[in-house]
Amino acid sequence: MLDKLKKMKERYEELGERLSEPAVIGDQTLFRELAREHSQLGEIVAVYDEYSAALASREEARELIAGTDDAELKELAHEELREAEEKASLLEEQLKLMLLPKDPNDERNVIIEIRAGIGGDEAALFGATLFRMYSRYAERHNFKLEVIDMNDTEIGGIKEAVFQINGKNAYSRMKFESGVHRVQRVPETESQGRIHTSAATVAVLPEAEDVDVVIDPNDIRIDTYRSSGAGGQHVNKTSSAIRITHIPTGIVVQSQDERSQIQNREKAMRVLKSRLYELYSTRAHDAEAEARRAMVGSGDRSAKIRTYNFPQSRVTDHRIGLTLYKLEAFVDGDMDEMIDALILDERMKLLKGEEE
Repeated sequence: MLDKLKKMKERYEELGERLSEPAVIGDQTLFRELAREHSQLGEIVAVYDEYSAALASREEARELIAGTDDAELKELAHEELREAEEKASLLEEQLKLMLLPKDPNDERNVIIEIRAGIGGDEAALFGATLFRMYSRYAERHNFKLEVIDMNDTEIGGIKEAVFQINGKNAYSRMKFESGVHRVQRVPETESQGRIHTSAATVAVLPEAEDVDVVIDPNDIRIDTYRSSGAGGQHVNKTSSAIRITHIPTGIVVQSQDERSQIQNREKAMRVLKSRLYELYSTRAHDAEAEARRAMVGSGDRSAKIRTYNFPQSRVTDHRIGLTLYKLEAFVDGDMDEMIDALILDERMKLLKGEEE
């Protein structure tokens, strides 16, 4: 492990020098690529430096213990040794997790699709709750949220929403949201106070880059239509909404949130590329995708991943068995405790697989 870390530090320092070269600065594509690698390595190099310092402190304490007869000095050295060993042990475990292979999509922007499931109007209202939850989470992390398509209802629910979240490591934070989300609460229209159960599905896609997917113009059909919805900004009197059909796969995407046909087309193409990227990636790495879905439930939209119980103010993630009794804060975007636990669970399972 230490040899690997030393090489990574050497590469980090080499990249730091290259990023200041005029030829690299002049090539923006190369500069972005090297800057991304430099940033990724920087995180692990910082921990490695801490680990190296802890090892050095441990050796100094051992040498002091062996080289002195002063009882008080020995006691202080033993205390320093204990602290250094504890710190080194913790940092070593952290480095093991950081050295695990990363999901190549983790740093990408993310496209999220919410669709109301069973439960009628209540399911659509829950869809709106999920959209607001992700919007608030994006705000907390200084991510940018961009609506691509929205099909809302007269009473403020959402039958379907497609939106993009842009920001560093957005996909790594959001990828665990794929699946069926179940809600248990008393609808406002329920006069008897009975708890109703409804659900919504969430799909999470990494944004595809232009180099990932090349679409033949002959493989798509583009239709225009008038925006529709409950009213307000989503409705206009011109045919600006766009529907794109990818003929070979049958995938259909649409965008109607913008008043410009050009903007809607650009947004719809982004979604299409991301869906095709996911489809092609799954086909190419079927065994790996199956193993990953088994581990974290990502992409398996038939599996119930989480329950939101409003009467008891609790949210439970069924994949890791974690229950939090702070539902109001959670749906207001305070999701980090849950997401951090899901990330740790994924990393620990990967670590166990590496050790086996």
